[in-house]
Amino acid sequence: MHREYHRWDSPALGRPMELLIFGHAGAPVLVFPTSHGRFHEFEDRGMVGALAHQIDQGWIQLYCVDSVFSESWYNYGADTDARMWREEQYEHYLVSEVLPLIRNKNANNFLMATGASFGATEALIFTLRHPGLVKRVIGMSGLYDLKRFFNHYTQGLYFHNPIDFVPNLSDQWSLDRLREIDIILVTGHDDPAAWSNELLSAQLWERGIGNALRLWDGWCHDWPYWMQMINAYIGGHK
Repeated sequence: MHREYHRWDSPALGRPMELLIFGHAGAPVLVFPTSHGRFHEFEDRGMVGALAHQIDQGWIQLYCVDSVFSESWYNYGADTDARMWREEQYEHYLVSEVLPLIRNKNANNFLMATGASFGATEALIFTLRHPGLVKRVIGMSGLYDLKRFFNHYTQGLYFHNPIDFVPNLSDQWSLDRLREIDIILVTGHDDPAAWSNELLSAQLWERGIGNALRLWDGWCHDWPYWMQMINAYIGGHK
C-alpha cells in the first residue's frame, strides 16, 4: 500500500501540521481523528487495514489530517470566541492548504469526509459550513450539539454548532449544494449522542437536505464497530 507522510509549517495555524496519505488513486477521503487522536490514529487503530482492499484497488485514497481540538473545542481555559476563532483557522488550513495538496495529487473530484466520535463531528461541521466541497460525508458516532463544552454562548459558537445553524439555513446556493451531498449519519441506538444524530437528520430534511440516518443495534462507540461502519458506507451504499 502506498503511504506518504507530510509535514509543513501552516500559515493558517502558525505551527507545524502533519498528515498521512494512504493509497495511490480513487476518491479522496478527508479523515478526521477523534477528540484526543492524531493524524496517525486511523492507521494505529486498524481502520486503514480495514479499508486495505478499497485502497489497494485504487477506489479510495485517505488523507488523514491532524487536529487542533485541544486548542479549540477542548481548550477550556480560553473564552468561547477565542476557541471558535481557532476552529475558523483550522478550517482555513483545510481549505487553503490541505485541499490544494489533495487536488495536486488526485484529479478525482469526489471528495469524501469522515471520522469517528469527535472526528465525525468535525467532518459534518466542515461539510455543512463549506457547501460544494464535499460530495459524501460519513459521520460515525458523532455529537452534533457542542454547547455542553462551553460556559458562554456566542455567535461564533452558533455558527459552528450544527443543530443551531442548520434550521436557519436559507441561502439558496448553499442549500442547493448541500442537497447534492451524500450525508450519512450512523451511530449506535444506545450511544449517548444518538439523539443529536436523530435531531440533525430531521433538521436537514426540514431544509430539503436529504440524508441517511442509520441507527445500529447497541452502543457501537468503538473501533471494531467503526471498521464495520466505514466499510458499509464508504463505497456508496447508504
